[in-house]
Amino acid sequence: MRALIQRVSEASVRVDGDVVGEIGQGLLVLICAMRGDSEAEAVKLAGKISKLRIFQDAAGKMNKSVLDIGGSALVVSQFTLAADTKSGNRPGFSTACGPEEGNKFYEFFADQLAATGVPIAKGRFGADMKVSLLNDGPVTIWMDTDQWS
Repeated sequence: MRALIQRVSEASVRVDGDVVGEIGQGLLVLICAMRGDSEAEAVKLAGKISKLRIFQDAAGKMNKSVLDIGGSALVVSQFTLAADTKSGNRPGFSTACGPEEGNKFYEFFADQLAATGVPIAKGRFGADMKVSLLNDGPVTIWMDTDQWS
């Protein structure tokens, strides 16, 4: 699985002009299920994100997690994180899961992140979403479970 995590002061996602998910301080988690991913990877990724110490403590150091600050996470599916740009100018997405499997992993990941104690809001899988955020820092972290082996 791949995730792009952004520390935010606020974030929201709209579908057809309607807000379908929004949070205050916390994390915007853009998530992509890749072919060959497992539920075990989703569980590990959710646990790692919930404990990722990227929020400032009293001394101004990044020592606190989203759990520590009582923040939330907005989880948004984004298959374009699977983009292969090795050749040509048009990205390929063949390494991403197909829609049915991708949605299953997206929902499973969101449930696992919520199970860690992080309150979540979600986008709508497969929809044309408009994501707004106020990146705090900015702090943006790339995570790929393939790199953990």
